[in-house]
Amino acid sequence: MSAVPETISVWLVEDNEIYRRGLARAIASAAGMQCREAFADAESALAAISSGSRPDVILLDVGLPGMDGLSALKRFSQLVPDSRVVLLTVFNDTDKIFDAVCAGANGYLLKTASTQQVLDSIRQAANGGAPMDPDVAERVLRLFTQLARTKVPPTDGYGLSPREYQILEQMAQGLVNKEIAGVLSISPHTVINHLRSIYAKLHVNTNTGAVAKAIREGLV
Repeated sequence: MSAVPETISVWLVEDNEIYRRGLARAIASAAGMQCREAFADAESALAAISSGSRPDVILLDVGLPGMDGLSALKRFSQLVPDSRVVLLTVFNDTDKIFDAVCAGANGYLLKTASTQQVLDSIRQAANGGAPMDPDVAERVLRLFTQLARTKVPPTDGYGLSPREYQILEQMAQGLVNKEIAGVLSISPHTVINHLRSIYAKLHVNTNTGAVAKAIREGLV
């Protein structure tokens, strides 16, 4: 991952004008970050991406008018894969959370989160973390546990190599790239190269998405 910028460029995509303006002001006032853009719909944000703009972190509402947040998330993952996307939503639904993780969300916060929690989450996401509301995190862990117990027979349809399976197994145990490199006696750079191949084969964009799909389909 690239170095964290001195000033984190944040985009906010939120249709509630009062909430959008208030959060945009808070971000603009926070040390080390700027709210470069605030959009009322996903289409406007995607148009700005097409013009060449590249935010570091995107706060994205799920329940948007027009294109919904999950559909927009997939487009952002394709167009700006280096941008971190944190979903900010009223939905505390397990299916939506799982869909968001598989679609490439780097974090998932409820709108009941305090302004300070949102700011902390922006910094965490920019540093490569995966900020998540504690209740949401508990649901994700519970869901992954259920999937592990009811996973379907493994499929080799993705064409993963033996080494890629090994890396997936280590990821599913919660290890980060450096730790995986140590366990498998390979370099962190080699791990990153394998991860790119894993993402492409599984059609995901993040570690959590790869692990979720691997567990759901019995790959690990």
